[in-house]
Amino acid sequence: MSDYQIAIEISGATAMWTRPDTGDCPVSYPAPTYSAVKAIFESILWGPAVQIIPIKAEICAPVQYHNYQTNYGGPLRKARIMAAGGGFQLLATVLVDVCYRLYVEVSTIPKSFKDRVPDKARQWDGRTTSPGHAYRDIFNRRLKKGQCFTIPFLGWKEFGPNYVGEFRETTKVQDDIHMVIPSMLREVFSEGYASKCAFTYEQDVKINSGVMVFSRRGGSHAE
Repeated sequence: MSDYQIAIEISGATAMWTRPDTGDCPVSYPAPTYSAVKAIFESILWGPAVQIIPIKAEICAPVQYHNYQTNYGGPLRKARIMAAGGGFQLLATVLVDVCYRLYVEVSTIPKSFKDRVPDKARQWDGRTTSPGHAYRDIFNRRLKKGQCFTIPFLGWKEFGPNYVGEFRETTKVQDDIHMVIPSMLREVFSEGYASKCAFTYEQDVKINSGVMVFSRRGGSHAE
C-alpha cells in the first residue's frame, strides 16, 4: 500500500530533546529525535491503525543553548522527599528560539500489529480502503483549523510551541549547520503501539546543511 507524506512547521521559545546519556543534568540534542517527531504528529491526529514514519527534520533557526533551572516535584524524587512533600532543583541545558520543518510518511500498520490496537481503530481500518490516505487528509484539515488530539510540545510538556501549522514563507532552513551526533536516541517503544519499552539508538547521525534525515532501517537496541 502506498505511503503518504505530510509535513508541518513548529516553533517555540524553548525545546528539550533529552540526551539520555547526560544524567540528572540533562542536555538537549540539537534537533528532535525520531520518536519526538512521531509524537508531534500524533498529537495533532492520533490513530493507532496507521504508522507514522519520520523522514527528516529541517532546522530553521540557529542552534542556541541556554541554562534552564526549575523546581521538580515529580515521581522520580526519593521516597523520603516525596513523603515530606519536598522537591529539588533540576538543572538542564535546553534550546531556545527553535523552529523546525518536520516530514513524515503515513502507511497502514503491519498485520502483526493489528491485534494490539483498540476495537474502534480496527473497525475504522476495516471500513477504510486506504488508511494512510485517509489519515493524511484528516490531518491536513485539522492542521488548517488548529485542532489537535493533545497539545503538542517541544520535548518537555512545559515547552509548548508558539506556532504549529503549514509552512510559512518567511521560514528558511539554516544551511550553515553541519554536524554529526555520535549516538542519538531513536525510539523508546520501538515495537509499535502497546509494545514493551525497548530503547533503540542511531549511530553517527548527520546534519547536513541544516537537514537531518532519519534512517529507514531502524536503530540498534540498547544492551
